[in-house]
Amino acid sequence: MEKVERLKRELAYTGTVLKVYKDTVQVPNGNRAVWDYIHHDGAAAVVPVRDDGKILMVRQYRNALDRFTLELPAGKVDEPDEPRIECAKRELEEETGYRSDHLELLITVNTTVAFCDEQIEIYLAKDLTATKQNLDEDEEIDVEAYTLDELCGMIFRRELRDSKTVAGILAYQAKLQAENKG
Repeated sequence: MEKVERLKRELAYTGTVLKVYKDTVQVPNGNRAVWDYIHHDGAAAVVPVRDDGKILMVRQYRNALDRFTLELPAGKVDEPDEPRIECAKRELEEETGYRSDHLELLITVNTTVAFCDEQIEIYLAKDLTATKQNLDEDEEIDVEAYTLDELCGMIFRRELRDSKTVAGILAYQAKLQAENKG
């Protein structure tokens, strides 16, 4: 496969969680194109499993969709070099009011590869200890618990469509299936 060459990158906008660039590239056939590129410092998400096997989910308003969504607890890193596992621990406790000292990396996903470099590490958390929610001042989050079967059903009925949530739930399901075979 031939190389695409970036000729120029211009910062077009800096927001609170991302930077938007305009890239001028030369494609292998010799033509030039202008592509949007969004930089995101990264994030972490958690599949928090209670002792009864139910998974904690968060319901919150998402402005881009203008509706409430059901998702895995997650959040962006505070600093670009923050270890993602530390971000996962923090977001788990802030959003759900539970903490865990036993986090295991399940999967890493890039959410929208056509124009954004956001990468989310998704962790499995067990041995949860109840603490209390510590929400950001602009957050209102309800915590709900579901079985894995209920969540998989929601995915395949297209009720859960958030990419990190779908990836995390299905990765957890695959992990359990692999453990049960072995």
